[in-house]
Amino acid sequence: MLLVPSIAATYQISVSAAQWMLTVNLLAGAVATPVMGRLSDGPHKKKLLLYSLVIILLGSILAALAPTFGIFLIGRAMQGLTYGIVPVTIALARRYSDPKTVHHAISSLSVTVATGIGIGYPLTGVIAGMFSFQWAFWFAAVFVFIVIFVVLRIVPDGPDENAPRTKFDFAGALLLAAGLGLLLLGISEGSHWGWISARTVLVLGVAIILLFIWVKTELRIAHPLINLRTLRQGEVLLANFAAIGLGAALYIGMSVASLVAQAPATTNFGLALPILWAGFVIMPLSVGSLVANRLVHRLGHRVGYPALLPIGATLFAAAATFLWLAHGALWELLLGMLVFGLGMGASYAAMPALIARSVAAEQLGSSVSFNQVLRTVGSSFGTAVSAAIIAMHADSSGATTGQGVTLSFAVSAIGCILLGLALTVHFFYRKQKSNES
Repeated sequence: MLLVPSIAATYQISVSAAQWMLTVNLLAGAVATPVMGRLSDGPHKKKLLLYSLVIILLGSILAALAPTFGIFLIGRAMQGLTYGIVPVTIALARRYSDPKTVHHAISSLSVTVATGIGIGYPLTGVIAGMFSFQWAFWFAAVFVFIVIFVVLRIVPDGPDENAPRTKFDFAGALLLAAGLGLLLLGISEGSHWGWISARTVLVLGVAIILLFIWVKTELRIAHPLINLRTLRQGEVLLANFAAIGLGAALYIGMSVASLVAQAPATTNFGLALPILWAGFVIMPLSVGSLVANRLVHRLGHRVGYPALLPIGATLFAAAATFLWLAHGALWELLLGMLVFGLGMGASYAAMPALIARSVAAEQLGSSVSFNQVLRTVGSSFGTAVSAAIIAMHADSSGATTGQGVTLSFAVSAIGCILLGLALTVHFFYRKQKSNES
């Protein structure tokens, strides 16, 4: 998000066209995540992780050296495999961690995504502000290279002999890739094409048809890409339902907060921060997620992981409501991001832990990857919704207005409040039913 204006200026394209650096990365991640998650259930977990990291490394280098915007987008697509790293590392943790600490390890890995976002934004802003956006991708390449070295040294060699060796579901992978790709494309570009335009309706319509065919196919075969039968289990369904809603709310908050931070002071809502400092607005997200992850380790055994999900959603609602009512000062944005981070640390730690308790070890990678995909779908939807609201309430010159910013925060807050209420009611209902039985 921070680099979009710099990318537009460097390649002499419009800001809306430069937004494809986000869209193509999201599309590639949505396609790669379920495939990598299913492969991580197999015996070659370390090889899968290393091959993925090498592709991400090459993508980072390509993005840094790209002479044209088209080549830059190829690099960004290769970086999209980053989304699929989470289910692979969780599958490794399930395989090699002590059974007594495996749930904490899985929760920590899931929260690491939030921590990385919070740290990555200010680093990106500092590097791009001091040098150029290319140096931000060089930094990413160096970081991935170090990770590859660590994986080679730490992760045990050889295949996982306990993992099943089953035939890969190529048909399911192709149907899901096409369906998800078109769905996210329609959601991401709907505000530019027009939500009722023929192109948007066609893309979303074909996506729904392909995903329907995918569901029917997955339910018929013995070893599907994603075992949809696990969705019948309450805790898995709950985690996936929450992933969409919280993912949408988070990205509305992040994208609009970044917009407010960089907008000129003449807009009456912008803070006019240079890119060097604008990234630090998101840093409290990382602090909050780290603090919450520490608390989750202690509270998870006392209150139970099912309770952490409504607690996290309630913190999301508190953060979104605060930003809705107060976002005109820097400290207000920082406090809102901190509370968002606390909510993310609680809820994102609970989701994979709930799934891990409910599915067999050989289905963990695909089940967690599906949850990750739904977070991505929610994030894309949230970004598209905020973009559409801001575009609808722009002034005569097309510039963002305070009304559009406030309404975007309001939509995020109302959605979080409804989701938090639903999860809380469900938790106490299940608790009451459990006590009666």
